[in-house]
Amino acid sequence: MYCFWKMPNRKYADGEVVMGRWPGSVLYYEVQVTSYDDASHLYTVKYKDGTELALKESDIRLQSSFKQRKSQSSSSSPSRRSRSRSRSRSPGRPAKGRRRSSSHSREHKEDKKKIIQETSLAPPKPSENNTRRYNGEPDSTERNDTSSKLLEQQKLKPDVEMERVLDQYSLRSRREEKKKEEIYAEKKIFEAIKTPEKPSSKTKELEFGGRFGTFMLMFFLPATVLYLLLMCKQDDPSLMNFPPLPALESLWETKVFGVFLLWFFFQALFYLLPIGKVVEGLPLSNGRKLQYRINGFYAFLLTAAAIGTLLYFQFELHYLYDHFVQFAVSAAAFSMALSIYLYIRSLKAPEEDLAPGGNSGYLVYDFFTGHELNPRIGSFDLKYFCELRPGLIGWVVINLAMLLAEMKIHNQSMPSLSMILVNSFQLLYVVDALWNEEAVLTTMDITHDGFGFMLAFGDLVWVPFVYSLQAFYLVGHPIAISWPVAAAITILNCIGYYIFRSANSQKNNFRRNPADPKLSYLKVIPTATGKGLLVTGWWGFVRHPNYLGDIIMALAWSLPCGFNHILPYFYVIYFICLLVHREARDEHHCKKKYGLAWERYCQRVPYRIFPYIY
Repeated sequence: MYCFWKMPNRKYADGEVVMGRWPGSVLYYEVQVTSYDDASHLYTVKYKDGTELALKESDIRLQSSFKQRKSQSSSSSPSRRSRSRSRSRSPGRPAKGRRRSSSHSREHKEDKKKIIQETSLAPPKPSENNTRRYNGEPDSTERNDTSSKLLEQQKLKPDVEMERVLDQYSLRSRREEKKKEEIYAEKKIFEAIKTPEKPSSKTKELEFGGRFGTFMLMFFLPATVLYLLLMCKQDDPSLMNFPPLPALESLWETKVFGVFLLWFFFQALFYLLPIGKVVEGLPLSNGRKLQYRINGFYAFLLTAAAIGTLLYFQFELHYLYDHFVQFAVSAAAFSMALSIYLYIRSLKAPEEDLAPGGNSGYLVYDFFTGHELNPRIGSFDLKYFCELRPGLIGWVVINLAMLLAEMKIHNQSMPSLSMILVNSFQLLYVVDALWNEEAVLTTMDITHDGFGFMLAFGDLVWVPFVYSLQAFYLVGHPIAISWPVAAAITILNCIGYYIFRSANSQKNNFRRNPADPKLSYLKVIPTATGKGLLVTGWWGFVRHPNYLGDIIMALAWSLPCGFNHILPYFYVIYFICLLVHREARDEHHCKKKYGLAWERYCQRVPYRIFPYIY
């Protein structure tokens, strides 16, 4: 059952014509309300020249209030105003000087109101100097004015009383007042960017089918893993040829669970080693940045050395193949225990540490999606550790175990060409992820999703035991391929890898430092959040080019398994469904975050993953 939250009352309706303040100035222009964001409480308005911005409710006023002020200011006759001006210019007695000054002040304020009200309703076009000013970089004119102003202040040095008199009687020049208004407006813009509005703490929109959907997924995902592994053991692994259910006692072995625990804590030890650089993640909702140690590639090298040592001393690594199902069950049991621990500890976490997508108030939903965003034991980040270490490196070790098992079972002196391709392609993918470990800090898993059953099961069970499905399949169902076919599959994998890596590097470099001169060739659509949306390069080709590269690589991993059965291609089908789902999540979050700027981006880049198709 879904919960519908009561939305706050909005003051202005869609399509209503009102007066909106231009950011950084005191001028109001006629705008039309196009939409309202319930989460950020911002109105998206459209100016007459087509400019679309997100404004607060305090920056919007009704047109009637401006018309009323205009009629009041115009009620005084021109002759009376002209007499006031003529009297203020003529010398007089000191007793009347104050009256003349207050009259001049009222007149100055009335003129200022008229300027605000009667200005053309087309907002000013931002020039290059204005762009620099909003980015905090003064132009050459501003620098000269500032330096001359400082010299002037050093010469004059007016006392506090004189400053008070100037402010009280409005004796400053219009140019000086305009300068003060600009400086004050720029300061407000800088403070607004520096301290963004705190988003709503409660999760209002539930994903994955809400409470019922997440409850069913906690049973469906482990059952799917067990089904796939049992299918690969059959002589005829057709999808409709359901395998017989094994005895429950055959699914569990204490020794296997002990080996899995040893592997997990072995990787945790490598994570804690003081090697590798320490970097900061993206800012959290409270502005704080967490620190992460980047040493995943070193952990991979140490693991490779340890595995090589075991093989040197004749350790039977194909033990993994013989007890593969038991290892998957042990990993699932551990991920469930870890998820329970994560949820219990999240109940004591402060509000600012909770995940924006896992704070619904429903136990099952928050348990599945993850209630706490970055659970840590001291400096040990549990989510970041599980994201790349035990599951991803374990995937490579499992593939190696399948290669050795194939050689032993089929009495081969060399592994098959199909097995070599699968191992090589997937090894490249894992090494790339560990070498570019820092890039994971900008992904949705780290920045948005909490750490609960979804990520714990995915990192520790789904990645190592489902992603290695092709190698596990080839042990029992060997496929012989020719060298020309192998070369064609290799080229396909290289194309997918190139798209995947170059697109991700482009995005991560832009997120880290948009002002990097190396990225000056990229064009962006500015957004109300201060960030830009790339519309050139790979991100101007399709909206998610990294997903396109992922799917091409997944196809190359499955092709060495031949076409006798569809089971090895489950990974491709799953990957397409997963990425389409993630793409829908990305679309929803981006539209909510960037508003009309995202709609303009979608018009500029119409295809989501597949060019000219989807």
